[in-house]
This record gives sequence, structure tokens and C-alpha cells, in this order.
Amino acid sequence: MTSYLKTSILLAGLTALFAGMGYLLGGQGGMMIAFLMALGMNVFAYWNSGNMVLSMYGAQEVDAYTAPDYYGIVQQLAQRAGLPMPRVYVIQSDQPNAFATGRNPENAAVAATTGLLNMLSAEEVAGVMAHELAHVKNRDTLIMTITATVAGAISMLANFGMFFGGSHGSNEEGRGGSPLGWVGALLVAIVAPMAAMVVQMAISRTREYEADRIGAEICGQPLWLASALERIHQGVAHYRDPQAEAHPATAHLFIVNPLHGGGMDNLFSTHPNVENRVAALQQMAGYGGYGGGYHQPPASPWGAPPRGPWN
Repeated sequence: MTSYLKTSILLAGLTALFAGMGYLLGGQGGMMIAFLMALGMNVFAYWNSGNMVLSMYGAQEVDAYTAPDYYGIVQQLAQRAGLPMPRVYVIQSDQPNAFATGRNPENAAVAATTGLLNMLSAEEVAGVMAHELAHVKNRDTLIMTITATVAGAISMLANFGMFFGGSHGSNEEGRGGSPLGWVGALLVAIVAPMAAMVVQMAISRTREYEADRIGAEICGQPLWLASALERIHQGVAHYRDPQAEAHPATAHLFIVNPLHGGGMDNLFSTHPNVENRVAALQQMAGYGGYGGGYHQPPASPWGAPPRGPWN
């Protein structure tokens, strides 16, 4: 099964889960309403989710005049990848991290936090931005932003079910109220969000390894990205991002899980384990894997770290 087919099945499962929650809360009528809501949200997310996520994090657009080094790195990488120039954003956050969004390569955007731009070398920033452009090239950004929208809606519906679902009993036709009463409400409130989280994380983890591989090819040096992942992972452990903590459904968009306590490579992790990702990149570079003697990335033409108004 290809990764794209697997992702499509998982995304369909997430939409079906939302419709199933509607059935547990309101019978057949509730299921139909939830299904129509899911379709509506997918259409809305297709056109607007990218800008919504950028707005959610207070991202500020920059250009060749306001952030020449950072913008220039993205510009060179986009040319190497054969992609249109994306919009480039900066997020005010001490936590080093980055993400890409947009419904297609022609309407894509990449965003990096001030923490990332201040902490990483130019080579490491190039590795990170190449990873994000790989998501754009693979058209992962649309899938991932729609996933965030539907997962957020499932959480909202779960909260509704916790307070109101159990108070409505089923009727004879099964069309009004929860067919399972308080049991259905409990399933909606507890089990459904957990199932949504598992599906969401499976989608993210399916795409991250591929973006690492293609990102390494775009920048030409797998070790730049490997080094960046290690430094970002360490930075995330020291700096919390209040916006990410307030919107956990968007965690899978970032190159490294921005939520504290989410670094384990298990069923409930939004990302593959950083050590596993670094090992894969080191193998690409011809080294023996994680722990086999780390090598500094080779020098690049970019020189000093990116500078801009955030410094």
C-alpha cells in the first residue's frame, strides 16, 4: 500500500469518525448533520485553513527586504525543488520550530519561529526549510491542515457530547437523541477523541519520514537536517509554545512535535522519534546511524545564520 493511499484511507476514516460521533449523539439525524458538517469543513479548510493556521500563531509575512537571509534561503531551495516561491512567515516564539501550509504549491507558505532562526545555523535552517518545501512538493500541506481542522472539530463535538449528549434518550426511530443514551455520550467524549488522535498521528508520521528524505535531497546535505532536528528537539524540551499548547490539533503540522511530553515514538506520538529520523538521514549521508559517531554538516554558501528584525 502506497503512503498516499494509506493517508487517503486514514483521512476518510477521520471524516467517518466525525459522522459516527454525530450518530452517537443524535441518531440518524445527528449523523447526517455531522457528515454535512465534515464535508463543509473540508471545503472550508481547502480554501482557508492555511491562512487560519498562520493567523492562529500570529505569523508575520516577511520578504527579501525585511528578512533577506531567511527569505534568500527559501528562495534558493524553492528553485532547487522546482517549486513556485512560497510566502515566507516568521512566528514570534522562543521555541525553535517550523511548518508549511497551503492547499497547493501555488498557494503555499512556510513559517519558522524566531527561536529557530536565532538558534540554528544557516545550513540547519536550510535543512528545515527544505523539509517544509518537501511537504509542499508532496502536497502534504492540504492533507495535514484539513486533518487539523477535522480533529479540532471532533474535540469540540466531544466537549458538546460530554455536557449534553447523555441527556437525550433515543426515540423509536433512532432519529432523535443518542441511540445509546449516556453510554453513547461517554463514547463520544472519551473514545472518539482518542481515536481521532491516533488517526491524526498516523497521518503525520506517514508523511514525516518522506519529507525528511525529499528535504535532504532538496538541500543536498542530509546532515544539515539531521543536525537541525537534534537542536530543535532539544529546544522544544526547554521552551513551551503557549499557542501550540492551546491548539494541540495543529501539533502534527510542525517539523518536531511542539507539545511537551510528546516525543516518544509510540502510538500516541504526532511524529516519529527524532533519533530514528536522524539515523535515517545519517544513513542517507553514508554514516552508520544514530550514535555511530556524529559528524558536523559540511559548510554551505549561506554563511552566517539568517538575520532579521527579530534579532
